[in-house]
Amino acid sequence: MSQKIWNVYLSGEIHSDWRERIIEGAKAQGLAVEFNSAVTVHDASDMVGVNILGSEEDNFWRDRKASGINSIRTSTHIKQADVVVVRFGPKYKQWNAAFDAGFAVASGKPIITLHDAEHDHALKEVDEAAKATCRHPEQVVEILSYLLS
Repeated sequence: MSQKIWNVYLSGEIHSDWRERIIEGAKAQGLAVEFNSAVTVHDASDMVGVNILGSEEDNFWRDRKASGINSIRTSTHIKQADVVVVRFGPKYKQWNAAFDAGFAVASGKPIITLHDAEHDHALKEVDEAAKATCRHPEQVVEILSYLLS
C-alpha cells in the first residue's frame, strides 16, 4: 500500500533560509512531503514578464506582466496543496504573502502562518484564519510530522 505524499506550498518572504530549514527538517524525518513555492530569485520573478513579453518603460506595466505570469504558478500550486505555509518576515511588508494566505483560505486550503511575535497584531486576522501559527520553521516540521503520522 502506498503512502500519500502531501503537497505543501511554501509562500512568503524570500530573504532568509526558512524554506530550506523546513525542507531539510522534513527530509531528516523521512516525511512523505513534496514542496512547492514561488520563484524565490527576486530578479527572475520581477523580470519574468519583460524577459518573455518585452520591455516596458513604466514599472507599473513591468510589474503587471510579471505578476500575471507569477500568479499562474502561485494559484496552481496553492490549489494543488494539502497545506499552505505562509511566512511573514521581519523586514518587508509582504502583501503577496497576505494575498496568498487569503487565496488559500478562500480555496479551502488549511494554512499555517510563520512569523515573529512583533507581527502578531498586524496579522491577527490572517492568524485567525490559520490552523496554526508558528514562530520557527522547526515547529512547521513538527506539525507536518504529526499530520503525516
